[in-house]
Amino acid sequence: MELSEHERASQSLTRPTAANALLAIERALSGTGDWASADAHIRKATTGPIDSAPHASLYYGAPAVAFVLHAARAGHPRYQAAARSLDKHVARLAQRRLATAAERMRRRAPAAPAAFAEYDLFRGLTGLGALLLLRAPGSDLLGAVLTYVTCLTQPRRVDGAALPGWWADHDPDPLAPTPGGHVNLGLAHGAAGLLALLSLASLRGCTVPGQTDAIETLAGWYDQWRQHSADGTWWPQWLTREDLRTGHPSQRGPGRPSWCYGTAGIARAQQLAALATGDPVRRGIAEKAMAECLTGQQLQKITDAGLCHGMAGVYQTAYRASLDAANQAIGSRLPALAAALTQHAAIGQDDTEGLLDGPAGVGLALETARHTTPPRSGWDACLLIT
Repeated sequence: MELSEHERASQSLTRPTAANALLAIERALSGTGDWASADAHIRKATTGPIDSAPHASLYYGAPAVAFVLHAARAGHPRYQAAARSLDKHVARLAQRRLATAAERMRRRAPAAPAAFAEYDLFRGLTGLGALLLLRAPGSDLLGAVLTYVTCLTQPRRVDGAALPGWWADHDPDPLAPTPGGHVNLGLAHGAAGLLALLSLASLRGCTVPGQTDAIETLAGWYDQWRQHSADGTWWPQWLTREDLRTGHPSQRGPGRPSWCYGTAGIARAQQLAALATGDPVRRGIAEKAMAECLTGQQLQKITDAGLCHGMAGVYQTAYRASLDAANQAIGSRLPALAAALTQHAAIGQDDTEGLLDGPAGVGLALETARHTTPPRSGWDACLLIT
């Protein structure tokens, strides 16, 4: 059955309806809102047919609705029952996606590289893995996703060049062409997302053969490509064939310290990897990098309030890192970050946008800043920072 545009929009975390439901749930749980409002928002997000077609993902369709209902699980038993009813649809979706990925890997042809839609957090198996880590942590299906991600870290040879298994032959962005493909290092679409999922799973006792080696392989990429500047440690957003050939990134300096592609997200993934493998040296490097990117000079590069590449994402990521940090500098910078977030939020956001770029995501980070406690709903699990 063909869904209407309204029906598709209501079950996408990148649009306002589902994002506003998450915000209303968090406010009801924290006491700054009520369940009557949360119920109304949840009904808007769950009315109508739920899409479980192969293109569904953590941020759209059955998995996205299951994530919203999981966040509301403490509100009423019916939310738990509704989430359970979607689990079987998510399982079938993940199984189909794994089968498609396995067939691509079996071809092992230069013309069959990975793509964001196969593996990343927003649209791919990393996102489904994040949901399964919440909904089915001891399942064989989660194990299959972790095995897939572990295999994705294995190198492949294309035209005589050694490339990582998550090499993508498409551009990272239409405005940023990378002829011949690229290695993505960001948390949203690249190695940091893979690393965060494997590390979080390890920390929760969910492991498969080769998982620790895969964590070390991914972390090794960040060791190799770590850069230094007067502003502190940073990593390139992605690497081209020419970058790999020369051993130097074409990106000349640190970008904005965002969650999606910047030092904040990458450093959090590295910190999680260090915790998962018991590596105090890597942990120290990651936490130092996180603290350095929270300075005034770095934060001046942030021009909006949103979660994806704005101040809300930096705050929420730094907050989660501070809870696990031996380096107290991260926590000491949270008050200034909260003030900067409040200032950016006052400018306003486009209310047609959803969790990543709209006011709901900003509101959720502001709830964390206001209460200085972890989110009651666990909504930031969809960012793979916890």
